[in-house]
Amino acid sequence: MIIYPAVDIKDGRCVRLLQGRFDSETVYGDDPVEMAEKWASIGAEWLHVVDLDGARSGISKNRSIIADIVKKVKIPVQTGGGIRTIDDIDEVIALGAARVVLGTAAVKNPRLLKEAVDNYGDKIAVGIDAKNGKVAVEGWETLSSHDAVEFAKRVEQYGVSVIIYTDISTDGMLSGPNLKAVEKVVGAVGIDIIASGGVSSIQDLINLKNTGAAGAITGKAIYTGAIDLSVALRTV
Repeated sequence: MIIYPAVDIKDGRCVRLLQGRFDSETVYGDDPVEMAEKWASIGAEWLHVVDLDGARSGISKNRSIIADIVKKVKIPVQTGGGIRTIDDIDEVIALGAARVVLGTAAVKNPRLLKEAVDNYGDKIAVGIDAKNGKVAVEGWETLSSHDAVEFAKRVEQYGVSVIIYTDISTDGMLSGPNLKAVEKVVGAVGIDIIASGGVSSIQDLINLKNTGAAGAITGKAIYTGAIDLSVALRTV
């Protein structure tokens, strides 16, 4: 299982939110590029970079920072947030991102998702952010009517090969991941599931691996020191 350190960018800084709430941010650094380089130097195989401003408003203010991250780290970067059009996707792929994560756009515009997969294949992932089993959009601030597991099945039919599944209720809480929800999604589809939300310990990462998840995103735990990334990379 691949461990993805998260670099979340808001107002040009590296932050973490509690349960996706924009009024509950903690700033962990003024330089997201430096933070990305730190995780890469420790041995991370991938990075997960999120443009929180873009996710919320649909307009990216941090794309130049993401471009710098992609340029300076020597590992693949998956990134999402505010990517709502084919032009956005083209631009982010042109920056050198290894994988583009579509969230709100995948829910609201299935035609765009299909076109993106046709154009870029496995460079396109879908982020399914779930709360009480329903898919949330627009920076997690709006709940849709889509059932998370059924939506996962649908995007698999479009040819998507990777889903990032986030349980919003656990995100940033260091309370442990929602293993039952992850198992449910993993069992419903035949594509890779990267789990996100609630990781607080190396044991949580081991538990996620045991669900069959192909990857796990860790954010707050590595920023607070609850998880030593170098130890986690050797252990899981």
